[in-house]
Amino acid sequence: MTGLRVLRPGPMSLLQDAGRRGWQHLGVSPCGPLDGHAAAWANRLLDNAWGAPLLEIALGGVELLAEGDTWLASAGAELDLSLDGATIPGWSRFAVRAGQHLRIGFARRGQRLYLAAAGGFCAEPVLGSVGTQVREGLGGLDGRGGRLTEGDRLACSPATFSTAASVPWRFRGDDHDAPLRVIIGGDAPDFAAEQLEAFFAREWQLSPQSDRMGARLLGEPLVAPSRQWSMGVSRGAIQVPPDGRPIILQADHQTMGGYPILGWLHPLDQWRLAQCSARQDLRFTRVDIAAAQADLHRFYRFFKS
Repeated sequence: MTGLRVLRPGPMSLLQDAGRRGWQHLGVSPCGPLDGHAAAWANRLLDNAWGAPLLEIALGGVELLAEGDTWLASAGAELDLSLDGATIPGWSRFAVRAGQHLRIGFARRGQRLYLAAAGGFCAEPVLGSVGTQVREGLGGLDGRGGRLTEGDRLACSPATFSTAASVPWRFRGDDHDAPLRVIIGGDAPDFAAEQLEAFFAREWQLSPQSDRMGARLLGEPLVAPSRQWSMGVSRGAIQVPPDGRPIILQADHQTMGGYPILGWLHPLDQWRLAQCSARQDLRFTRVDIAAAQADLHRFYRFFKS
């Protein structure tokens, strides 16, 4: 067993995997990576199993020391990545040797980088997952929802690949400025028609108060119908609270909610949203549920094959 020693943890670096599934009926969030597309590529570059534990690095500013020989892979935000001062291209796998320093700069475009290790990073699962949920105090290296700190050791396995490899440009999904697709549903019939039209016609901004629980939108408020009960909610649900500014639920979302829901963000666009920066302009467009299902089926056929 080899590993990486954390010299600088960055603002918010979390151990994540495919998520903590099957516990929402007890109020436990599913967790998992915010950008499932980049996380899937980082693991695939190393031939890791689907959902193998990896690091989600928000914004960057991380430095790691290799304590053994292994292979790593990165995917996600555009930033400077170097090994002992030599530049490492993004969306690629690369070898590291004992004693080498891996430096991850701050993001220029995008918000989150995913760093995978051959075989996945090792940690003890909590409720079937090592995914870090800070609010609920679950998962991570310590099992109590702790983010990475200086001195932590990320255990992984030695590995051998014949060559480096990278993800072709056309598969990286660098289309952060395209409209985000929405599946209309939920309480949409209770919204006035002009309010639904306004949601798609207006330009919104991503609030700096957004987090792993929800992406909050800034803009001219909508008028939402009243709701007198709570119901189970899922990732991507677009809630409209009384202030009229929508909230798009993210990976660490609550399990019950009482705000009206006008629809759900396309699953692949939930991951695009994870790479949007604060104050970025956002636009939305409709998508048919059958088209969204077909897109998701293609994604899973490729990455789970």
